[in-house]
Amino acid sequence: MKYPTDEHVESMYALAKERYALIGVDTDAALARLATVPISLHCWQGDDVGGFEGPEGDIGGGLAVTGNFPGKARTAQELRQDLDVAYSLIPGTHRLNLHAIYAETGGTEVSRDALQPEHFAAWIDWAKANKHGLDFNPTLFAHPLSDDGFTLSSYDAGTRKFWIDHCIACRKIGAAMGEALGVPAVTNIWIPDGFKDVPVDRMAPRQLLAEALDEVFAEEIDPKHNLDAVESKLFGIGSESYVTGSHEFYLGYALTRKKLLCLDAGHFHPTENIYDKVTSVLMFLDEILLHVSRGVRWDSDHVITLSDDLRMLMQELVRNDLLERTHIGLDYFDASINRVAAWVVGTRNAVQALLLAMLEPTDALREMERGGDFTQRFAILEALKGMPWGAVWDYYCVQQGVPVGSAFMDTILDYERKVLSKR
Repeated sequence: MKYPTDEHVESMYALAKERYALIGVDTDAALARLATVPISLHCWQGDDVGGFEGPEGDIGGGLAVTGNFPGKARTAQELRQDLDVAYSLIPGTHRLNLHAIYAETGGTEVSRDALQPEHFAAWIDWAKANKHGLDFNPTLFAHPLSDDGFTLSSYDAGTRKFWIDHCIACRKIGAAMGEALGVPAVTNIWIPDGFKDVPVDRMAPRQLLAEALDEVFAEEIDPKHNLDAVESKLFGIGSESYVTGSHEFYLGYALTRKKLLCLDAGHFHPTENIYDKVTSVLMFLDEILLHVSRGVRWDSDHVITLSDDLRMLMQELVRNDLLERTHIGLDYFDASINRVAAWVVGTRNAVQALLLAMLEPTDALREMERGGDFTQRFAILEALKGMPWGAVWDYYCVQQGVPVGSAFMDTILDYERKVLSKR
């Protein structure tokens, strides 16, 4: 396949710039703004949520990864190598989201409730060298003390204590990451707790969860180093009838405890979309965390496409000037395709959706809406779909020194042939 030269891209951009100027959009300003927005890539796409604790097993907790594409990362070094390739193909400067099971303990078995910042020193050094911010997550699944489907809301006090201590340790690790890198880490708590069939008592597990979370957050941590978030889910495998950490539970908890609320695009009913929730919760919360994924039927974690749902989510952030109050992360895993390509395509789609939102004449559209001119608003929004935004995107890629169009696949296929296929 042939790709345009830089000169061709620049000439097409000049025409697109003129076309957008006619509707009052400054494409240079849009690209400058776009370059300031980081996306937090998720480490677990590279190894199918395996981590480096020991022998592979069922990750459980309502999670399932399908496919066996060659080249899965087997060590932290391989995972960082794969990530380096992915970042080199994505325009902009971005972050990495780590789970606790990606600790490097030098071959020594370390209980999750005893993890320390030193077990993530190599990740911190790598992030600093590559100008990546880091985010963090306790891992409350794939463990003997989560096999019955309950962690922080378990009726067993010993089980709850173990997971409370794990989450406390993870907050300290997140804070160490934020302090070392000069930008706060978002440490996000998600639990798999719930019942496969209809429970008799829906209240008690939620009371236990609230008490456990209060213990986790009891120690104040400087928000310059760490920000706490809590994440809901509608259902998971094994918790189809009841999830302790529902959206309503965590919304109330985040509001009363001043925590970030994580909205995951795949964690709601298929007829719900989180773009309609963003402005509602940010009326009352200072900041939120987004986990951008794509739900397909029962599964919540497909590689994101440049869909209407993704575009509308990014429009909410841009139209309402919410980017400074929103932390954008990705959360999907697909082992049926090249894992590096999954990172690259999904992240490029997220950045493209942001660009599309930034190329709207938002002020003019808002005035039409406020004036009751819904007809013209509708017509212009439809006409925008045919604007030459692709030429602006290609120019941004050239600006950022990454391949245009699908040319990034040449690098990925070469890497697959030379590195991934030999694992």
